[in-house]
Amino acid sequence: MFKRKSKTIGSSRSDSQFNKKLITPMVLGTILNPINSSIIAVALIPIGQAFGAPPSQTAWLVSALYLATAIGQPVTGKLIDMFGPRLLFLIATSLVGISSLMAVFAPNFWWLVAARVLLGFGTCAGYPASMYLIRSEAERTGEESPTSILTILAIASQTIAVIGPTLGGLLIDIGGWQSTFIINLPLSIACIILGATRFPKVSKDALRKDQDMLTIDFIGMIFFGLSLIAALLFLMNPSVSKIYLILIAIIAGAIFAWHELRTKHPFIDVRVLGGNTPLLLTYARSLLAATVSYSVLYGFTQWLEKGRGLSPSHAGLLLLPMFLTAIIVSRTTGKSPAIHLKLVVGSLVQFIAMALLLFTSHTSSLIFLVIIILLFGIPQGLLNLANQGAIYFQAASNQIAASAGLLRTFMYMGAMLASCANGLFLKSDTITKGMHELAIFCVIIGIILIIITLFDRSLSKVGKQTKTS
Repeated sequence: MFKRKSKTIGSSRSDSQFNKKLITPMVLGTILNPINSSIIAVALIPIGQAFGAPPSQTAWLVSALYLATAIGQPVTGKLIDMFGPRLLFLIATSLVGISSLMAVFAPNFWWLVAARVLLGFGTCAGYPASMYLIRSEAERTGEESPTSILTILAIASQTIAVIGPTLGGLLIDIGGWQSTFIINLPLSIACIILGATRFPKVSKDALRKDQDMLTIDFIGMIFFGLSLIAALLFLMNPSVSKIYLILIAIIAGAIFAWHELRTKHPFIDVRVLGGNTPLLLTYARSLLAATVSYSVLYGFTQWLEKGRGLSPSHAGLLLLPMFLTAIIVSRTTGKSPAIHLKLVVGSLVQFIAMALLLFTSHTSSLIFLVIIILLFGIPQGLLNLANQGAIYFQAASNQIAASAGLLRTFMYMGAMLASCANGLFLKSDTITKGMHELAIFCVIIGIILIIITLFDRSLSKVGKQTKTS
C-alpha cells in the first residue's frame, strides 16, 4: 500500500532531489506541538492566578493536551497511512486555530482545559505526516537515510522550544496569558494554506485498491483512551480511595490488548510490536526521557517563578541556554549514524543534571542555575533526534506514519507522567522541597533509562543499514 501511494505522490517530479516545497509545511506542522508545550510552561502560574487554580489543577493544562495527543497521534498516523497526509493535515491544523479562539474567550478554567484538549488533537498530524512524506520521498529518490531532513525537523522543534518560554514570558507581560494562545492563529492559517497548495494528493485509484485497509478500529481506540484516562486521573491525585481507577486502567488495557490481537486491522498492531523488541525499547526510552524532560520544562519553570522569585519573562530568558545548547548539539551530531552513542551520552548527562537539582534553593546563584540548564540542553539535543532516527530504521515501511505517531504517543505519556509528578510534588507552600522530591523521582527514571540504553545491543546496528546496502 505504501509504495503505491509513494509513487502517486512523486509522479509529478522526475528529479532525484527531495521536494523542497514540502519542507516548510512539514516544519510548521511539526512545531505546533512543541510551541504549545513550551509556551505554556511560563503561563501556568499567571493562568492559575487568573482563575484561582493551584498547581495541582493547572497541571491539567499540560495533561489535557498530551492525553489528546497520546490518543490522537496513532489514530492520525494510521489514517495518514491510509489516506495520505494532505487531508488529515488540513483538518488537524484547522482545529489548532479553533481551539485558540476557544481559549482566548474561556469563561472558566475547565473551559480552558477543554480548549487544550482540542488543541492537542489539532497538533497530531504534523509529525506523522512529515515522516510519511520523508519515507515516500526517500523511496522515490533512492535516498534511504535522509538524515538532513530529519535533522531539520529536530532543529526546528528545538528552535521553537527556544522561542517558546521567552516569547511566552514577553507576551504575558504585554497582553496577559491569553496572548500565548493567540500565537496559534497565524500558524494555523499558514499550515492550511501551505498544506493545501504543496502537499500531494493521493490518487483515487490507489485508495480504491486499498479499500480493504480503510477500517477504523473504534473499539480499540475507546479502550486505549479509557485506560489512559483512568491511569491519569489516579496519578493526578493518588490515594487509596481512588485505587479503583487503577483497576479500570488495567482492565481496559487488557481488553484493548485482547481486542487488538483478534481484529484484522487493529488501532495499534500489538502483534507487530510484540515481535519487534528494538522498536519497543525505543518507545520505552522515549517515554522515560520525556518524563524527565517535561518534569524540567514545567516543574523547574514553576520553581523559578515561585521558588526563586523570577518573573515569567525572566524565567523564559533563563531557559534560553538549554534550548540553544540543544540546537547546537543537534546541528553538530545530526548526520552522525552513531545513534547508540547519542543515547548513552544523552541519558548520562540528563542523570547528572537532575542530580544537581537536589542542591538548589531559593538562594541559588543564577550561574549555578545556568550550568544546570546548559547540561539539560545536551540530552535535549541528543535523545529526541536519536530516538526519531531509530524509529525510521526500525519501523516497517508501510507503517511509518503510524509508528512515528506511536513514538509521539509514548513521549506524550511521559509528559503526562511528568505533569502528574509536578501536581503531586509541587505544592504552593513547599515548592522548593517539592522540587527536590521531583528531582529524586527523575533521578530514578534516569537510572532506568541508562540501564535500558546500555544493554540494548540492537542499537549498534541502527543507522548502518545504508552503508551495508
